[in-house]
Amino acid sequence: MKRVLLVLVSALLLGIPMAQACGISSHCWLGDRHYRVSMPANHDGKTLVGAIVFAHGLGGNAEGIVGSRDFARMASDLGIAIIATKATGRAWALPGSPSAVQRVGVDDLTYFDAVIEDATRRFAIDKDRLMATGFSAGGMMIWTLACHRSEAFAAFAPMAGTFWRPIPKSCTTPPASLIHIHGDRDKTVPLKGRKVRDAQQGDVKQVLDMYSQYGSFTSAGQSTVDNLRCENQVNSNSDILRFCLFSGGHSFRTGLVKSAWRMFEKAGKL
Repeated sequence: MKRVLLVLVSALLLGIPMAQACGISSHCWLGDRHYRVSMPANHDGKTLVGAIVFAHGLGGNAEGIVGSRDFARMASDLGIAIIATKATGRAWALPGSPSAVQRVGVDDLTYFDAVIEDATRRFAIDKDRLMATGFSAGGMMIWTLACHRSEAFAAFAPMAGTFWRPIPKSCTTPPASLIHIHGDRDKTVPLKGRKVRDAQQGDVKQVLDMYSQYGSFTSAGQSTVDNLRCENQVNSNSDILRFCLFSGGHSFRTGLVKSAWRMFEKAGKL
């Protein structure tokens, strides 16, 4: 016991990062913000693995994601880590979002930069195999990352989320591979969007059209994957853009995340 304490104290005094200092049961702090990490079952602590970076919906948190048995099972099935991020307060700082949940002065893009840098330093996570995904308001955050931080991730899978109006006319970082997943009967974030207080959700097809034009994507036919009905596009850089619908409303299942990862994996993106 004395030896263990000596090692811990020595590590702290020398500034040595310790993966055990945070993870699934405690926050990884970045100033006044945090995230959590769950590694796949039986991981040896050394072998690099890919990771899903997850953005929660309105009112969510990081501990609920890494503490989910479904997420843990999915991570172990895929042999990857889960990096669960956390907004300030209940909501992400999204341009055009309702004033009631806007986070004035909050820079979530810089926060995600810091999360990736810190998580890949503390844990055996491969920077080149990161998929950003999130549901509802989290899906909106993922669209923002795809538009402004595309080079930080290998792929993006926004779910049931879109930009708030006005929809951006273009992005600031290069086109990326992206799969948008949505329920065909979603009433919370309808495909055509809806008014929420003093804000208006963007039309999903208009957002996809914007990104398609921005990335010079062209049609690559249709496909069905795990009950997802997908319209596929590709560009000259072999980036993929897919719009996948499932039968249902505003609902989330980890199986959808797994399907997205597998599609990107099959396409050689992860």
